[in-house]
Amino acid sequence: MPGFFHSPRYPRFLLGLYVLWFLAWAYQPWVFSDWVLEHSLTVVWLGFLIATHRRFPFSNISYTLIFVHLCLHTVGAHYTYALVPYNDWTQAAFGFRLNDLLGFERNHYDRLVHFSFGLLLAYPVREVFLRVAGAKGFWGYYLPVDLTMSFSMLYELIEWAAAELFGGELGQAYLGLQGDVWDAHKDMALATCGAIISMSVVAFINWKFNKQFGEEMRRSLAIKGGPLGERKLAEMMKERDQ
Repeated sequence: MPGFFHSPRYPRFLLGLYVLWFLAWAYQPWVFSDWVLEHSLTVVWLGFLIATHRRFPFSNISYTLIFVHLCLHTVGAHYTYALVPYNDWTQAAFGFRLNDLLGFERNHYDRLVHFSFGLLLAYPVREVFLRVAGAKGFWGYYLPVDLTMSFSMLYELIEWAAAELFGGELGQAYLGLQGDVWDAHKDMALATCGAIISMSVVAFINWKFNKQFGEEMRRSLAIKGGPLGERKLAEMMKERDQ
């Protein structure tokens, strides 16, 4: 199995596995219109990953994390997030309802997926920053958290726009507030917490095994060059006039 995990065929295996998972949960979704809406971004995201695979292949670790997040999302899309029957599952498997055990009053499956968004996708985002933007040291840990927060905010805006556009039951199903006026804020906070945990784990591993960890952090925070703004503009104008 370790050899297969390192194989270039591993991403194709995950893609095939996800297609089977998707088809299984595509059978009789509870609210078909919401299911289509929920998976509109899934199709775009998968298409992007497939189209860029040759030019920018992610690590197999990143593909695994993306796969897990997509699987969680697919379950939520089947039932609508507010109606995922995880309480029935724990009742059948363990003899208790999870909400009763933890004192929850609402369905928290959407909270789980928002948390997993930060926890699972911050690492692939870090790959982009390291390999494309050349981020080093502190910035290789901070920027993935920052971008995860930005994407989480953007998704909440998309939810809001969709709810306004479609309205009615479809808009409410997609928005999934469940009566909580702070739902969007909590979702973003959980995504941020997940990303912080993810980057903290990565930083700990690098601190443990990379002897240059401290030096890389120091160099990344060192001041480079002089002030920009009006000084840089004046320099560019001077160079243009020469």
